[in-house]
Amino acid sequence: MAASKRRRIVIVALVLLGIGGHAVGGLAQPPLRTLRQLERHFEAVLRRPEFATTRWGILVESLDRRVVLIQREADQLFTPASNMKLYTTAAALVRLGPNFRFRTSVYVPAQPDERGHVEGDVILYGRGDPNLSARTLTGGYLTPFFDLADQLARAGVREVFGDIVGDESYFVGPRLGVGWEWDDLQWYYGAEVSALSVDDNFVDVTLRPGEREGDPVRVILSSPAVTVINRAVTAVEGTPQRIEIERGLQDNVVEIRGVMPRDSVGYRAAVAVHHPALYAATLFREALLRRGIRVHGRAVAADWKVRRERPLDLRQMVELAAVESVPLSEVIRVVNKISQNLHAEILLRVLGAEVNGEGSDEKGLDVIREFLGEIGARTSGVRVRDGSGLSRLNLVTPATTVDLLRFMSQHEYGAIYRESLPIAGVDGTLERRMRGTPAEGNVRAKTGTLAYTFTLSGYVTTARGERLVFSFMANHHTGEAAPVLSALNELCAALAAFAGP
Repeated sequence: MAASKRRRIVIVALVLLGIGGHAVGGLAQPPLRTLRQLERHFEAVLRRPEFATTRWGILVESLDRRVVLIQREADQLFTPASNMKLYTTAAALVRLGPNFRFRTSVYVPAQPDERGHVEGDVILYGRGDPNLSARTLTGGYLTPFFDLADQLARAGVREVFGDIVGDESYFVGPRLGVGWEWDDLQWYYGAEVSALSVDDNFVDVTLRPGEREGDPVRVILSSPAVTVINRAVTAVEGTPQRIEIERGLQDNVVEIRGVMPRDSVGYRAAVAVHHPALYAATLFREALLRRGIRVHGRAVAADWKVRRERPLDLRQMVELAAVESVPLSEVIRVVNKISQNLHAEILLRVLGAEVNGEGSDEKGLDVIREFLGEIGARTSGVRVRDGSGLSRLNLVTPATTVDLLRFMSQHEYGAIYRESLPIAGVDGTLERRMRGTPAEGNVRAKTGTLAYTFTLSGYVTTARGERLVFSFMANHHTGEAAPVLSALNELCAALAAFAGP
């Protein structure tokens, strides 16, 4: 075969493989200057053998020209995973405003008497503050409650003749979402939702090997939220590590089993706390004691069912202490940047309480549905069942998602919303993705991952400065995660590098 002919074959092969030209998604790619070239590139990615059974939904639209560039099953229903947070945070931002704050209060039946006595229960009343947490403050696990305890001390409280009640009745309904799977519930991402949440309703469990073979594995807890039954032992160096952690669905007993070699670097798990309002009350009671306030009663909890039997009229009580959260604009940054499920579910129920008068997930979902109707989103067949995307019963379309993102790009709070999204190669859940490609520092998008589900939706600017909005949804992908994540990265990079009109 002539050398020139072999060279032409090699060049063709390189082009077909996406090798040569500038880098896109980790592979070199000839410049994409026409829409047809862009379409062919997308088709080549989606036709890869590893996606033979994967179902793709794609919509790419120009925000500047309001024209569709790429579409594939854009009106079909897909499981969105954490792309659902785009809906929840948008509705919260528009309905509540960026300056909305969550207030946590301490109520007593009456002012303390001249001796500093409070006769009756002290009510720690939560309204969904997602940042009542030692993670946002300096100090130990009691830090979120020391401010409230200090306020009570300054108000003259010296002794409490009653219980410390963690009241979560601002929220109504179950603490778990519809369509959540039971094996998610013991971990931080499936934590129970409460109007009185502390430290994101989970505890860090860190394991370290013992000093000698046969010693129990050392267990370090970030707070005393759980009781540990430690059956894990230290093994000789080089032994394969095998650790199992199990927390009962109706208790806070954590059993640890397995072996950890002496040369192990350790193991860490974030275990959800059962009945978070009771845990919050327990911590508050301890904070009061440490501030020198005697408490004769127990730490107990009250939910909406308790208040149905024993109503609480806050207008008849005295607010002795209160703390307010950071503004909503900062809350949604956390939700979207790191994909925080609990905070999203809290937002959903706060929407229900503040807009529809009931802090339930269903009333919050009504707000989202009404919001989508008002903005003219395509909602045929769409079903939203939770605020975080952990539910396997959510069904949305790429078209609905693009409609939402387009509306928010034009809204007065659009910049706040856009800045809450992860930035490719920079932060959040996209921190390690798309580095070294035209998408780095350019794409702002929300990720989503569940079993067999991978999604990515957001904004990108092309090489010629055209603003695009996109939604990529891959369902039924039963293979390894790496190829589909790489494909999503590559599609984004191709849009960022697109040099066509």
